[in-house]
Amino acid sequence: DAAHALQSHGVNRYTPPPKRTAVEEAARQARFQAAEQENYDEVMDRTIRKGKPAESFKGASKPKAQEREENILRYIAEQAPHLEPWKKDLLIQISDLSQYFYPQRQTQVMNEGWATFWHHRLLNDLYDMNLISNGMVMEFLHSHTNVVYQPLVGERGYSGFNPYALGFAMYTDIKRICENPTEEDREYFPKIAGNQDWVSVLKDAMQGNKDESFISQYLSPKLMRDFKVFSVRDDDQEENLVVSGIHNEKGFRRVRQDLSSHYNLGEKEPNLEIADNDSRDSRTLTIHHVMHNRKPIHAEEMKKVLHHMHYLWKHPVVLQSVDTDGVVQDTIGFPPGSQAPDRLLNRAP
Repeated sequence: DAAHALQSHGVNRYTPPPKRTAVEEAARQARFQAAEQENYDEVMDRTIRKGKPAESFKGASKPKAQEREENILRYIAEQAPHLEPWKKDLLIQISDLSQYFYPQRQTQVMNEGWATFWHHRLLNDLYDMNLISNGMVMEFLHSHTNVVYQPLVGERGYSGFNPYALGFAMYTDIKRICENPTEEDREYFPKIAGNQDWVSVLKDAMQGNKDESFISQYLSPKLMRDFKVFSVRDDDQEENLVVSGIHNEKGFRRVRQDLSSHYNLGEKEPNLEIADNDSRDSRTLTIHHVMHNRKPIHAEEMKKVLHHMHYLWKHPVVLQSVDTDGVVQDTIGFPPGSQAPDRLLNRAP
């Protein structure tokens, strides 16, 4: 449960985790053990641990993180001082699984839309060729209509854009722009409007983008009108919500930009990094939440996440929300009341 609760923070977003063979991993563990034996101070250990047996603190002299680590799940698996080997292995497996699925999470609209578009295209072509019956087409259309249905805001089941609906509509619209463009299409998409080779355009769009760039490049004003979308700005420094994008030239570009950012995982998920491991004293694990556009973290939800981190780490875990200048704006600890080491206790002015 703890591993799955932390799986979205078990990926390397910018650089892939190191791939080690079994022999390399065994050699790495041997180096760790040798370093522990070399740096172990029995007198200091008994003084700090108040006479508890040294065996129960195996791994106490592991060095703290020298640089920021974004893959929290893997870090805990490798550095948690009292975590059983089988649990460490499980955390590594969940981290590897999350890393594998991370690119798919960035292309959900494109993947679902691609499959739905070609399913629709193939079934219609087969029907035109008299290779399938009317009954089969009706059955397919019934299923297809349910798949691409987009609930309205306030309707039961609404949870934002249906990726099947948006993806299918965008691929279909790209085909339309290539075959039968309007003057508006020629203005917004001069490179593809009127290009009759829509298959190549679709292929290039699919192979060279992820959801955010796909939407920012190919979402047309026609689709924005069809879906009746507009932008609302929610800024903590403004008293009221502001409608920032409507159906005009400036508004279309704003809506496209805002919807694109909605599919940027870097904006949707909190940016958490290992900031400090107080391995020589309290063993407090300090995590920094780097705030994006001054957005605070959801305190109650974060307490649940920290509870799972504490379960794995076995020592206090503290999360500090810091702004772009590195100033701490908020602190959440588990167990409640836990504090980061003094060197990290700067406060907002």
